[in-house]
Amino acid sequence: MKKHLSLLFVLFFICNFSLAQSDLSLKEAVLGQYAQFYPEHIFGFQWIDDEGSYAYLKKYQNLVVGNAEGDEEVILHIRDLNKSVDGRFTYFANLSWINKESFIVHQKQVIAKYNIKDKKGKKIKLPEQAENIKFDPHYKYVSYSIDNNLFYSSIDEFKGIPVTNLVDLNVVSGQEIARSEMGITEGVFWSPTSDKLAFYQKDETYVHDYPLLDIDKYPGSLNSIKYPMAGQKSERAKLGIYHLKLDTTFYVTAQHGQENYITNVSWTPDDQFLIFAEVARSQKHVWVHKYKYDGTFVKTLFEEQSDTWVEPERPAYFPSNESNDFVWVSERDGFDNLYAYSKEGKLQSKLTNNKFVLKDVVAAENGEVFFTATGKNPLNTMLYKVDGKGRQKLLTKEEGTHQAVVSPCNQYVFDQYSSIDIPNKAVIRSAKGKIIKELLVAQDKLASYGLSSADISHLVTSDDVKLYTRLIKPKDFDSSKKYPVLIYVYGGPHAQLVTNSWMAGASLWMHWLANQGYIVFTLDNRGSANRGVDFEHIIHRNLGELECKDQMKGVEYLKSLDFIDTNRIAIHGWSFGGYMTINMMLKAPESFNVGVAGGPVTDWKFYEVMYGERYMDTPQENKKGYEETSLLNRAADLEGDLLMIHGTSDPVVVMQHSLALIRKFVEHEIQVDFFPYPMHEHNVRGKDRYHLMEKVLNYIIDKNVR
Repeated sequence: MKKHLSLLFVLFFICNFSLAQSDLSLKEAVLGQYAQFYPEHIFGFQWIDDEGSYAYLKKYQNLVVGNAEGDEEVILHIRDLNKSVDGRFTYFANLSWINKESFIVHQKQVIAKYNIKDKKGKKIKLPEQAENIKFDPHYKYVSYSIDNNLFYSSIDEFKGIPVTNLVDLNVVSGQEIARSEMGITEGVFWSPTSDKLAFYQKDETYVHDYPLLDIDKYPGSLNSIKYPMAGQKSERAKLGIYHLKLDTTFYVTAQHGQENYITNVSWTPDDQFLIFAEVARSQKHVWVHKYKYDGTFVKTLFEEQSDTWVEPERPAYFPSNESNDFVWVSERDGFDNLYAYSKEGKLQSKLTNNKFVLKDVVAAENGEVFFTATGKNPLNTMLYKVDGKGRQKLLTKEEGTHQAVVSPCNQYVFDQYSSIDIPNKAVIRSAKGKIIKELLVAQDKLASYGLSSADISHLVTSDDVKLYTRLIKPKDFDSSKKYPVLIYVYGGPHAQLVTNSWMAGASLWMHWLANQGYIVFTLDNRGSANRGVDFEHIIHRNLGELECKDQMKGVEYLKSLDFIDTNRIAIHGWSFGGYMTINMMLKAPESFNVGVAGGPVTDWKFYEVMYGERYMDTPQENKKGYEETSLLNRAADLEGDLLMIHGTSDPVVVMQHSLALIRKFVEHEIQVDFFPYPMHEHNVRGKDRYHLMEKVLNYIIDKNVR
């Protein structure tokens, strides 16, 4: 599933509101996750200059400015900004510092520029249809898209200048492509000098128009989206290079296949070249290309191949603004590591040689690269740095989940982190990792509810692979009693449910259910994230097979516990987890009494090209794999009670998945329950989320009896 979409449902964070020794209600647990019970955090932290000045938001409406080795103060309230620019900002939305005296904010289509020294500001308003707003590095210009075209304007005075003027709606410019896979999160890439901008353009002419029903119209109508299913025609990508002064665009296309992907775009520091990855549609081959600013091909710098898949997710990083030498992230040796290349593509050194997963590159400047990685414990997210000679240093000694922002010149690091025992802590560190200033220590605002802690452990498979687990007990747990179980599952790539973070990454509704007399259990099976190639790629061409075997290892463990009612085991998951829920009920019907599957994949041939073909190849290439992993072919094996839930406007896992499987159940005269969420997409959000979780958990409680 899409990384950002799958994680949206999988990871329910805990929030903060406190009542005196009272029970947590389900409504509080669901709707209060963020607004009430989330531990106090520092939001919007940014370094302002290379002298240690920083800023962040306090309660979203107060702007705080301080210094790493000095004091801090509130310098501006949102009402003062609104008064200056005649604005209606509700908070300091998308704030970015232009220099140490001025910043820019934008909320929807309104942009405001404010000078904190003279306390004056001004605003411009983009067209109401403007989307995908992106500023250049110097905050002179802003680019935006309207429908399928790309525009830009000065931020001092609005004047919409078209970059493209396309009539054919099948050709889209300036937006994300490849359905946001392979690290693609944006569609525009400004050059360092702001004189040029590169942008994605996709031709979806040959992609199937998939209908979604719009019931808000009278009468109802169909909205068509472009949805390339596995093995079908896909989009064709280009990279445009627009020169502002010349009002001219040069286009670059994939060299090795019309439907290949263009990813990981970056400009070199001298503003003269673009480096990007071309990924074969098969996703088994990647070419890293270098092009001149006028679209002239320079050379292919290097290639990588894999029998499973290659998945470049990060652009080239340039540790020095004075050189086009770069650092590339690759998992070619089994784990993501940093490789230093010359500007001509010659491998100079392997900067890191870690046997653990690199998660993100935080900064690359002044000859150093700062990055987060699991370290030896795959449940952690730790901060490291490495210099050009490969000298690596761990900067965060405290185990947990760290998020970092590195200051200019690499002098300081803002570090905000949590762990199973720490709700949240925010500090400023020196470049060597020493804490020099404490900004925040959050309290556990759920303490008065007396929730039980989540127990993290691990199981070992027959072939000696460690699988991490999380188990939540009722707060009044009695080992002499027998408890029913809910297994919460995701199980797919790019997600990790069990982490060393506050409440072990569990959702607050899980604690509510535990306090109704349940054991809530989660296991991260092989194929899930942050364990390296051997652990993650083993699922290739057979999604759901090994994953279910690992999950059944968890079931076996549960059945060995004296306090488990082995006749009352339920399972629930969403998206890939919905697929796993039904898959496990069909593979082991004797083990599961009830299941709730949300937004489930039911046959991988119905899923989209970019994700589906990476893990399964095409249906034409892997006929046996698609047949064996299809839930449609095993519908007759269902025995327990099953509730399927689907958003009627889901553009990720389209409704065809659920309807096709329900038809199979009808053919086999098997009764199941189905609940559609009208006009909701892949996740049910807003106030309706409470309705969703009430439906899910009531179904489990009511049906999980024998």
